[in-house]
Amino acid sequence: MSKFTVVLDACVLYPAPLRDALMRLALTDLFKARWTDHIHDEWITALLRDQKHNRPALERIKTLMDQHIRDAKVTHYEPLIDALNLPDPNDRHVLAAAIRCGADAIVTLNLKDFPEDILQPYGIGAIHPDDFLLYQIDMAPTLCCKAIRAQRTALKSPPIDVPEFLSILQRQQLPQTVSRLRDFAEFL
Repeated sequence: MSKFTVVLDACVLYPAPLRDALMRLALTDLFKARWTDHIHDEWITALLRDQKHNRPALERIKTLMDQHIRDAKVTHYEPLIDALNLPDPNDRHVLAAAIRCGADAIVTLNLKDFPEDILQPYGIGAIHPDDFLLYQIDMAPTLCCKAIRAQRTALKSPPIDVPEFLSILQRQQLPQTVSRLRDFAEFL
C-alpha cells in the first residue's frame, strides 16, 4: 500500500466523473485518499443545491466511499482549525485534516485557496486533479488504465465509448490527463 497520502477537497468530489476516477484509482493503492465528514457534507450540499440529486442517493455514495477506501476518514482534526490561516477561512478544515493525517498533498481545483507558503511549513502541497491524475498514469499506466476502463464500462445506461468518455473527463478540467489517456485509448 502506498504511503503517499492526499486529502481530497470537496470540489474534486462534487463532479461524479472526477469523484469516480479518484475513487477507482484510490482502490489501486497507488495513493491513500483521505477526507472528513465535513468534506462529505460540502460536496453533498453542493449537489443538493443543483436539485438533480436526492439525499439518500448521495448518502449511499458517501457510505460506499467510506466502506471501500481503507482508512479514508480523518477525525480529531477540529482542534487545529482555529489556529490556521487561509485566504478562505472556510477551507481551514481541509488543511487541518491534512495536517492531522500527515497528508503529502491536498487535491483541489482551488489552488489559490491553498497557498504554497502557508502549506509548506506543514510539508503539504496543493495539487490540481489534472496534475495528480497525470502523475498516477505516468507512474502506473497499466493499473490506471484498468481502473479508468472499469469506470467507463460501468456506465451502461447508455454505454459510453472511449471518445465520449474522454470528452466527459475533459469537461472535468483534466486536459493533460485526457491527452495522456488518448495514448492508451485501446486499453480503455
